[in-house]
Amino acid sequence: MKAASSFKGAASAMALSAAIVASGSVAVQLAGAGAAYAAVVSSIDVRGNQRVSDETVIGNLGIRPGVQFDSADINAAVVRLFETRLFSDVRINQSGSTLVVEVSEYSIVNQVLFQGNSRVKDDALSAAVQLRPRGAYSADTMNSDIEAIRQAYARVGRDDTTVTAQTVDLGDNRVNVVYQIQEGDRTKIGSITFEGNQAFSDGRLRDVVSTRQSNFLSWLTRNDIYDADRLRADEEALRRFYYNRGYADFRVLSSDAQFNEATNEYSIVFTIDEGQRYTFGNVAIESSIPGVDAETYRRSIDTREGGIYNAADVESSIVGLTEDVAGSGYAFAQVTPRGNRNFETRTIDVVYTVDEGPRAYVERIEIRGNTRTRDYVIRREFDLSEGDAFNQIMVQRARRRLERLDFFESVNIATAPGSQPDQVVLVVEVVEKATGEFSIGAGYSTGETINRGSGVSVEGSVSERNFLGRGQFIRVAASGGRDSRDYSLSFTEPYFLGRRIAAGFDIFRQTREFDTYESQVDGGTIRFGLPITEALSTQLAYNYTRESYDYRDGCLDAAGNFDPSLCDISPVLQSAIESQSPWIKSSVSGGLVYNTIDNMQNPRDGFYASFTTEVAGLGGDANWVKFTTRGNYYRTLSEELDLVGVLTAGAGHIEGFGDDGLRVFDLFRSNDRIIRGFDFNGIGPVDTVTGDHLGGTTYFHASAEAQFPIPALPQSLGLRGAVFADAASLHGFPGGIAGATNVGGTDAALRASVGAGILWASPFGPIRVDYAVPVAKEDTDDVQNFSFGISTRF
Repeated sequence: MKAASSFKGAASAMALSAAIVASGSVAVQLAGAGAAYAAVVSSIDVRGNQRVSDETVIGNLGIRPGVQFDSADINAAVVRLFETRLFSDVRINQSGSTLVVEVSEYSIVNQVLFQGNSRVKDDALSAAVQLRPRGAYSADTMNSDIEAIRQAYARVGRDDTTVTAQTVDLGDNRVNVVYQIQEGDRTKIGSITFEGNQAFSDGRLRDVVSTRQSNFLSWLTRNDIYDADRLRADEEALRRFYYNRGYADFRVLSSDAQFNEATNEYSIVFTIDEGQRYTFGNVAIESSIPGVDAETYRRSIDTREGGIYNAADVESSIVGLTEDVAGSGYAFAQVTPRGNRNFETRTIDVVYTVDEGPRAYVERIEIRGNTRTRDYVIRREFDLSEGDAFNQIMVQRARRRLERLDFFESVNIATAPGSQPDQVVLVVEVVEKATGEFSIGAGYSTGETINRGSGVSVEGSVSERNFLGRGQFIRVAASGGRDSRDYSLSFTEPYFLGRRIAAGFDIFRQTREFDTYESQVDGGTIRFGLPITEALSTQLAYNYTRESYDYRDGCLDAAGNFDPSLCDISPVLQSAIESQSPWIKSSVSGGLVYNTIDNMQNPRDGFYASFTTEVAGLGGDANWVKFTTRGNYYRTLSEELDLVGVLTAGAGHIEGFGDDGLRVFDLFRSNDRIIRGFDFNGIGPVDTVTGDHLGGTTYFHASAEAQFPIPALPQSLGLRGAVFADAASLHGFPGGIAGATNVGGTDAALRASVGAGILWASPFGPIRVDYAVPVAKEDTDDVQNFSFGISTRF
C-alpha cells in the first residue's frame, strides 16, 4: 500500500533533519492509510552505504523487525542517523514488508592542507579547525573553519587576512581539504587616547591598560594587537585604577576602536567620566549575629577615616572580617559593605554588616578552558573544596590567586545551581596564555679591578613558569664576558607534597678571571618557602659550594710556580689562594620576606623587605654567621606627573667563629646595589701597598630616587628616567688573616654619590643605564661613573 504524501511524521522529520544538516535531504514513506496506524516490517534493507556497515545504520534506527513503530519512531531514527555526522542524506521507504533505508555518506577527509601561511604555523591552524584527517567532510564545517582561521590571524594582529577553501576529489569518496591563505600586512595600533580625564594624563592611563601603541619593538612584545576581549579587560583595569584612588563614581562611557584601511591601523579612544575624588568618612562594623561583638573585629579592617577612598582596601577588609568571624565558628557569616556618599564633603561612610548568610555548600568545582594547565594546579588555589561551606570571599581570593599565577589571559568564576537547593556548583573559566620566556641582556663596565674586568658581558636565559602544565618553574641561564662565565639551572615546585610550600633547587657554576688569579665556584642550593600571611613569607635553604683559586699564567714562571716579581698581588690574597683552595662551604640559611608591592614588573606603591641569616659550619671548611637585610619603599609622589619615589636601605654583617675564622673571600664587597659611582669592590678596606680592595665585615647603605616618564617619548617604549643619591659605608676587617700587615680603610668612612639613569622595560628584561658622580670618597676608592646592565630591583 502506497504511503500518503501528507504524512505528518515525514514532514516533521524532514524539518528537523534540515535544521541539523542544512545540505541534507530526507524522505520518509510508510505504508498505511494514516498516521494513526502502526506499521510492522519483517526486514530492514540498508542501501547506499560504502564504509559504514549495515549493523551501524540499523543500530541507530531504533526500529526492529516484527516490532510495531509509528511516525515518532521514524522521526527519532532520522535524527539519530544525522547526529552520527556520517550521512549527508537519509531516505526511509517501506516496500512491502521491508523497510528500506537509503543513505548518502559524507566524503572522508584524507588531508587538511594549508597554503600561503607563514605567520601562523600549520600546527596552530590544525588546532583551530574542526575538519580532521579520517573524519567526515562537511561543507558547513569547512565554512566555519574559514572563520576560525581568520580569527587565529586576528589574534596575531593580521585582521585583513583572507581565507578561501576548496576540496580535491581523490575518488573512492575521499577528498583533500585545502585552505588558501593570503596573510596581508600586520595590523597595528596607531594611537590610544582618552577623553574626559582630568586627574591623570593620557600617558599615565596608557600604563594602566594592557593594549599598547605600536612601536619599533612591537614585533617582539606583540602587545599592540587589537582584541575586543582585551579592550573589555582594559576597561576593568581602568575602573580598578580609579576606584583605588578615590574616584568611586568613575565610569567608562565607551571604548571605541576605529580602523583606518589606508594605514592598516586602529585608533582606540576611551571616553571616561572620572567623577569626584572621595575620602573615607566614618567607618563602622555592625553585626546581626548573636554573640558576635562587632567592635572586637575592628583590627581586621584596613579602611581608616580620613584616608583616600580605596576599593582594594574595602575588599581586603571584607576578606579579613570574613576570615576572623569564620574562625570564631560562624562558617556562613557574610560581610556586606554599605557606602553612604556625602557629596558636599566628598566623603564616603562605610559600614561593614556581618549577617548570617545562606547555608550553601560546594557540590563540585568545574574547570573549563584549561587545555594545558592541569586541573589540580587550578583547584589548589581554592581554600575550599567539594562539600565545604560556600563562601564568596574565598572564591574571590582564589580568583586573585589564579590571576597572580600569570598563567591565564582571563579568569572568571561563576556559580550554578547544584542538585539540591543548598548546593552550588563553581564554574571556573580560564583562557590560557604563553608562559615561556626567552630573555637576553647585556652589560658594560669600565675600569678594571681584582674582582671584575672591563668590557661587555652578555647573558641569556630560557624559562617556563608553567612547566608541563604543572605550575612548576624552570629556568636555564648562561652569561659570559671577557673575564667571566656563569651557568645556572633553577627549578621550583610551588606546592611541595600538596602543601602551599615552595620547594626547589639551584645548580650553578661561576668562573672569574682577575688580574692575577682566577676562580671557579661550583655549588647548589635546596630551598623551601612557606607563606605566613598574604604579604609575609619565610624561606629556608641548605647551601653547598666548592671554591677553587689559582694564579693566572702571567704570574707563573717557566716551571709553573708563582713568581712575585711577575705579579703585584696583596699578601692577603696570595695566602688565601695558596692555603685555602679548594674551600668547601656547607651552610643553612633562613629569612623573612615582606612584600606589598603593587606590581613587581613596574612598581609604584608598596614595601618590599627581606632579612636573611646564614650559618656556615655544617661540615666543610667555612665557619661563620652572616646577617643581611634590604628594604625598598615605593610611593607615587604625583599621579598627574607619574612621579614615583623610591627609598632603599640595607645592611650586612659577618662574624667568624672556630679555628678557621674568616677568609678574605668571605667578606662583603661593594657593588652598584650598595652604591653607584664606584667600581665593583671599589671601596672599603684596602692593601695600602698593592691597592687591592679586600672587602669588609660590615656594610650599610641608603638611597633616594625619583622616577619619571621621559618627555617627548611615547610611554609604550617602556623608557623612564631617574635621578638618585646614594650613600654607603663598607668597613671592618677581621684579625688573624694571614698577610694582613698593610690593611687600611677599615673605619666607617661614608661614601656618597649622585646621578641620573634610564630604566627600560625591554622585551629582553629590565635594563638600566646609570651615570653617577661621587661627592664623598676616599683617596683609595676606585671610581666607575658609568654602568649598564640588567636591572635588579629587589
